[in-house]
Amino acid sequence: MNATAEAQHSLGVVESFQEQFSTTFDTCYTWNYEPFKVSLRNLYEKAKHSQWDAQTALDWSIDVDPEAENLPDVSNPLFGTHLWKKLTPAEIRKFRREQLSWSLSQFLHGEQGALLASAQIVDAVPWIDGKYYAATQTMDEARHVEVYDKYLREKLDKEYPINPHLKTLIDQILTDSRWDMKYLGMQIMVEGLAMAAFGFMEKMSTEPLLKDLTQHVMRDEARHVAFGVLSLEGVYADLTERELQERLEFVYEGCRLMRDRLYAVEVWQEMGLPIDETYDIVAHSETMREFQKMLFAKVVPNVKRLGLLKPWLRDKFAELDILKFEALEASA
Repeated sequence: MNATAEAQHSLGVVESFQEQFSTTFDTCYTWNYEPFKVSLRNLYEKAKHSQWDAQTALDWSIDVDPEAENLPDVSNPLFGTHLWKKLTPAEIRKFRREQLSWSLSQFLHGEQGALLASAQIVDAVPWIDGKYYAATQTMDEARHVEVYDKYLREKLDKEYPINPHLKTLIDQILTDSRWDMKYLGMQIMVEGLAMAAFGFMEKMSTEPLLKDLTQHVMRDEARHVAFGVLSLEGVYADLTERELQERLEFVYEGCRLMRDRLYAVEVWQEMGLPIDETYDIVAHSETMREFQKMLFAKVVPNVKRLGLLKPWLRDKFAELDILKFEALEASA
C-alpha cells in the first residue's frame, strides 16, 4: 500500500468512528474581566492547583485480571437469581469482565460528552469566571476520557458503544442553544449522577488501579458539580412561567433517561441471556432499585437549591421515588 492509499485508508477508519451533527448556540464575548462571582473565581484557583497527569499519577504497571471479582458479584442485580445460578464458573468470569467493561465504557462516553459541553460553555457563558473555570473543566474531561480509554484498552481489552439513553441526553445538551441548559444538563444532572456512580465504584472496587483512578476522577467531578450550582444560583428567579416549565421538563426527562440507562442490554446479549426475562428481573431487583435511587442523592438537593423543585417537578420526582433526597446537602 503506497502512502496515499494508506492515508486514505486511515482517514476512512477514522471517519467510520465519527458522528457529526449541527449545534446552534450563541458565542459570547465579555469585556469585563473583573470577578463576577468570588466563589467561581475561588473554584477556578482550586482547579488550577488540582491538575494531575494521567500518565504519572496512576500506577499503570499494576496487573489487572479482568475476570476477577473486581466488583463484588453481589452488586450485580442478577446475582442469586435462577439465571445467575445457571452460569458456569467460566461464564461468571466472563460476565464480570463484560459488566465492568460496559460500565466503564459508559463513563468514557459520558466524559467525552462532558468534554464537548464544557468547551461549549467556554463559548457561551456570559461572564469571565465561568469561561475561566469551564476551560479547566475541559482539560479535566480530556484527562478523564484518556484514563478510561487507557484502562479499557490496556486492562479490560474491550469497549462498548454508548448507551442510547445516555446518548439522547448528551445530544439534547449539546444541541440546545441556551447556555444555562448546558449547565443544567451536564453539571447538575449528568455530573451529579456520575458522582454517585463513581462513589459506588470507588467504595466497592477491590482492584487498586481502578480504585485510585476513580478517586482522582471524583475529586475533579466534585468541582464540576459545584461549578454548575454556583453558576446557576439566582439564574431562574426571573424566568417566565413558560421558560421555567421548560427547565422543569428538561430536568425530569434527563432524570428518566439516566434511570433507564442502567440496563446493560448489550451485556445480556453478549452473555446469551433472554433479554425480556432479564430486563424484568433486573427492573424488579431490589439491588437495582436502590442503586437507581442512590444515583439521585446529589441531583435532587442541587435542583432544590437552584429553585427548580416546584410542585410539578416534586410530583414527578415522587413518581421516580427520589423526592426523599431533597433534604440532603447540595454540592456547593
